[in-house]
Amino acid sequence: MGRLSLSTLSLLIFTPVLIAGGQILFKQAGARLQSSGAPFASLAADPRFVGAVAIYGAATLLWVQVLRSVPLTYAYSFMALTYVMVPLMAVFWLGETLTLRYALGAGLVAIGLIVIQS
Repeated sequence: MGRLSLSTLSLLIFTPVLIAGGQILFKQAGARLQSSGAPFASLAADPRFVGAVAIYGAATLLWVQVLRSVPLTYAYSFMALTYVMVPLMAVFWLGETLTLRYALGAGLVAIGLIVIQS
């Protein structure tokens, strides 16, 4: 595979960032649902849930754009970035904690992505 354009590489990285952000919003929507005791159908009116769905939709459109020019076997390895980004975002935006073991595992995922891409 030839060298990727900067815009394609940016989309390959940005798509998992969007997916990770959507996961944070899904978690917030679920937590609100749990704490309020509201019915599941009330998610349709929750701005966090609606935002997460919109983000996932945008990420899907970007992903299809990426796949127009990048083989799936190459592009999909970038989705492993979500295993690193979601926990980091959860620490910063949700106040969750990471264990050293998880941090080491996420580091191995990042190293694996570097190996696959080189």
